[in-house]
Amino acid sequence: MPKIQRVLISVTDKTGLVPFAVGLSGLGAEIISTGGTARLLRESGVPVKDVAEVTGFPEMLDGRLKTLHPVVAGGILAMRARADHMKSLSEHRIGPIDMVVVNLYRFEEVAAKAGAKLEELIENIDIGGPTMIRAAAKNHQDVAVVVSPADYSAILDELRANSGELAVTTCWNLAKKAFRTTADYDAAISARLERDDASGPLPLDLNVRVPKAMDLRYGENPHQSAALYARPGRGVAGAEQLHGKELSYNNLVDLDAAWQLACEFTAPAVAIIKHTNPCGCAEQSSLVEAFRQALACDPVSAYGGVLGINRPVDEEAAQEMAKLFVEAIAAPDYSPEALAILTAKKNLRLLRVAPGLDALVIKSISGGFLAQTADTASLDRATAEVKSKRAPTEEEWRAMEFGWKVAKHVKSNAIVYARAGQTVGVGAGQMSRVDSVKIGAMKAILPLEGTVVASDAFFPFPDGVEEAVKNGATAFIQPGGSVRDQLVIEAADRLGVAMVFTGIRHFRH
Repeated sequence: MPKIQRVLISVTDKTGLVPFAVGLSGLGAEIISTGGTARLLRESGVPVKDVAEVTGFPEMLDGRLKTLHPVVAGGILAMRARADHMKSLSEHRIGPIDMVVVNLYRFEEVAAKAGAKLEELIENIDIGGPTMIRAAAKNHQDVAVVVSPADYSAILDELRANSGELAVTTCWNLAKKAFRTTADYDAAISARLERDDASGPLPLDLNVRVPKAMDLRYGENPHQSAALYARPGRGVAGAEQLHGKELSYNNLVDLDAAWQLACEFTAPAVAIIKHTNPCGCAEQSSLVEAFRQALACDPVSAYGGVLGINRPVDEEAAQEMAKLFVEAIAAPDYSPEALAILTAKKNLRLLRVAPGLDALVIKSISGGFLAQTADTASLDRATAEVKSKRAPTEEEWRAMEFGWKVAKHVKSNAIVYARAGQTVGVGAGQMSRVDSVKIGAMKAILPLEGTVVASDAFFPFPDGVEEAVKNGATAFIQPGGSVRDQLVIEAADRLGVAMVFTGIRHFRH
């Protein structure tokens, strides 16, 4: 494309702007700007001309009208190879604009504020910015459009290396980024304004525009292509990888399952996940003890799994974790001593995760998407109902509260044998609940005598309770709701065990 001789700059985010403008000016480019941007550049010693001086029309309407003018639009949209376009510019004394550097009002930042008023939202909807960005992107063969400070350095380097010119491919890539930016901006506005009109927590339109963070080697299997799309700084998808080889699709799915389970607990907790199901979980007074007890549940299955941890990993815990082969660890942070220990394992992937729960859980099905609110329901002893003649002991209550949290993260049909703060056996993903009861017992290495059983949904028949009691269970926590609830309660009374109904189901498909 032609040499960059005239640049229009109007930005909200002024990160890195002054060095960029200095570089452009040093290459001989004339800089036109607006309002606060022009003031900053002028105070920084960068020669700048106000847009009002170029258009002959002042900024007005409290800044709503700045760049919406034929002199600006014509200078951006004119195709340099069209003689009639260039003749029109000449006739109307319009100078071509070769680069547009624009980023937009912080609508999303304002929208995220608690109690943001509609008037404030409306005033933070940018009009001129998207217009200039789209115009420049449309005319990308002649005009470079720059929407991100992250691109300033590379653009300056290319201009300096090519006598003030940018490659056609560079301008095309910048244009595609520009269109993504305005699309995301409009989607954010639409989603926020429609939120007040929705009949509940689910949006009228589902916005799933999320930028690609990285390509993955493959998907669940080597013949499938895959990529990670992520919002920066949130949850496992936005985590910072501190060490280890690249993450796989399956690593990320398992890490998310581990992280979400670990975050259920307030005391130090560790979740060990294999194929999205917990093969061990524990909540204890120290992280190292939580890891030991989680591992004790099923050390065979834990081999090659991933860890989710709700505390910064300390040296003592890291020493124990380093003894086990695991694929990856998700934690909020790591002490320097822990990092030194864990990074000695060159392939171990270490993620630093910032807490954050998405309001919606989205899954794809053929032809569409399913969306639901996140399962944030928790157990309250005050509202749970003791249905059996025998009430649970305090130790059984504590075990049931722990097991109920774990059961939420086990694929249905889910059965968890537990003690207070430790899983003992997990039965996951079976077509019949009694089979999950049997498998949970079969997987148990630790003694089952005196454990409690947490079930993610109701027992449809007494057989599940009877089977678990044979294995040593003494108390049960379940949602209730079966047409045979009374038969199940009678079985509990006959066997002398405690039975608690929560009224809350925790299916996970």
